[in-house]
Amino acid sequence: MSATEQRTRRAPVASCHGDGGAAAAVTGTVVALVGAPNSGKSTLFNALTGSRRTVGNWPGTTVEVGRAVWTPAERPVDLLDLPGAYSLDACSPDEELTRALLTGTDVPDVTVVVVDAAHLSRSLYLVAQLRESSQRLVVALTMADVAARRGVEVDAAALGAALGVPVVAVDPRRRQGVAALAAAVARELGGCHAPAARHVAERDVGDELAVSDERFAWITAAVDAGTTRRPAPPTRTERIDRWVTAPVVGPLLFLLVMWGVFETTTAVATPLQDAVGNFFAGPLTRGATWVLRHVGLGGTWGQHFVVDGLIAGVGMLLSFVPLMVLMFALLALLEDSGYLARAAVVTDRAMRAIGLPGKAFLPLVVGFGCNVPAISATRILGDARHRIMTALLVPFTSCSARLTVYVLVATTFFPNHAGSVVFAMYLASIVIIVLSGLALRRTLWRAVGSEPLLLDLPAFQRPTLRLTAAVTWVRVRSFLRTAGGIIVATVTAVWLLQAIPVRGGAGFGHVAPDDSLFAALARAIAPLFGPLGFGEWHTAGALVVGFVAKEAVISSWAQTYAAADPTAGQSPGELQQHITAAFDASSSGATTAAVFAFLIFLLAYTPCVATVAAQVREIGRRWTAFGMVMQIGVAWGLAAVIFQLGRLVP
Repeated sequence: MSATEQRTRRAPVASCHGDGGAAAAVTGTVVALVGAPNSGKSTLFNALTGSRRTVGNWPGTTVEVGRAVWTPAERPVDLLDLPGAYSLDACSPDEELTRALLTGTDVPDVTVVVVDAAHLSRSLYLVAQLRESSQRLVVALTMADVAARRGVEVDAAALGAALGVPVVAVDPRRRQGVAALAAAVARELGGCHAPAARHVAERDVGDELAVSDERFAWITAAVDAGTTRRPAPPTRTERIDRWVTAPVVGPLLFLLVMWGVFETTTAVATPLQDAVGNFFAGPLTRGATWVLRHVGLGGTWGQHFVVDGLIAGVGMLLSFVPLMVLMFALLALLEDSGYLARAAVVTDRAMRAIGLPGKAFLPLVVGFGCNVPAISATRILGDARHRIMTALLVPFTSCSARLTVYVLVATTFFPNHAGSVVFAMYLASIVIIVLSGLALRRTLWRAVGSEPLLLDLPAFQRPTLRLTAAVTWVRVRSFLRTAGGIIVATVTAVWLLQAIPVRGGAGFGHVAPDDSLFAALARAIAPLFGPLGFGEWHTAGALVVGFVAKEAVISSWAQTYAAADPTAGQSPGELQQHITAAFDASSSGATTAAVFAFLIFLLAYTPCVATVAAQVREIGRRWTAFGMVMQIGVAWGLAAVIFQLGRLVP
């Protein structure tokens, strides 16, 4: 039994229908949400519980069991959000987990099957399988508006009568139908009658084809009884898909859209970023200094820690909050509209070229937000070799933490083309993924074959303000948690290293940065980056600190330069001047080449300790160690080539 499964099981509890229950429950009662990928299951989970579970308008966003307390009536229950599955015939680890929780000895007290009205026949196969066991079922019917646009009207009452289980139409994106669903679940929990007679009562379990035929016949009869069809013109989704999934036009449109996202983000957010940075460098720094002086800490190491450490390091990072909010909001709009799911189609050819199924693009897309959940999302892949290979490639995706450094460097050296430079880094990320995948396939996995892409494309829909805001806040909150947790700890560690003298005779907390232990350690490492054009100790030290979290590159820069010149403050403009001078000196004048080499190294080397921990959990220590060596080797090699060739250009 997997660790995840063990965490989600519980001891049996008394119930009207026996000693059931599926997962360690706080309330003693368990209700499970299950359904096909991209059926609206996680959105419904959030609507019912007020949670902020990650959602996305593409399959595979749920790869672990989500849990929250829900009160459908006056009775609180544990609501579980299970990984998506089309049936109980598992083809991947996440589907195996769902099957185990639904067919084990401790099953949920009520199982809510989320059924997509636009793909009704396919969605009801799971209902057919679950009805063959003694479980209480409620069907939550989603996507009825999409089905209506396709000429299919679903009568929930008639469908429920044909299925023999309650059917409730819901629209979780707009919070419609959730009260009726809660009432239906409460009725099932309150009743002590035996479950309804199952359609397949006795059968030869060895005759799988006959069993499947019987299920499909039952599904067909239920669909005929519960739906009416009318001729319908091509839907908006079908018309748009002719262009966005076309072999040539599709990829070009995707690149154009993403360029627009980054160009808009940098153009709009930069003035806001400067304003926030100037607030930390000006009023907040002066105010903190005044307070510390009046409490007797003026000029002490305590003042240096607060002003040159916390405010300089964490404050500079927080100046990027407007940029993150805008980028996350734009990406959430694309996700909710259904457009990003098309990226899997337009990249399918590249995925198959490196031996991965097109479905592997889904974890890679997640990686452009954060590498940690992307590693977990590899569970949607059925082949273990595909999971390992994808987990090794995910760290090459440009996560949002790297974005903060890209923007700082791009606005420093290319202020008029910052958006295009950031976009180029994301293109470079894709190229590195493809080339690394080809190298892995031709060396370690020569026998790995490709698989055709089988993917449910969601219908295009108008994004909702509520869902867009919720998704944006979840991601911004994660960024703020990093700044308030890991980054504060990192800033403290860097400050301590900077406070310890190794030469010059100064006391603790009063040492010049050049004479500190941090500088000594960074100087020892800096020669490794000399052939790359940025063998300067401030930059080398920032990259090493960035192994903890990529955002820490900015906080490390801000700390070391603020401590070196306390009178200068830590405004974005002044920090940029220090960074420019460092690159000019370390590259012997080949600044542009050194900057691009630095950006490529930042992109390719090991993302953060959290990503490493996720890889250890999913693919083991040996493959994780191999991946770290590969990432550092690729990063150093590409950066060296870029700088050595770039310095030859006049």
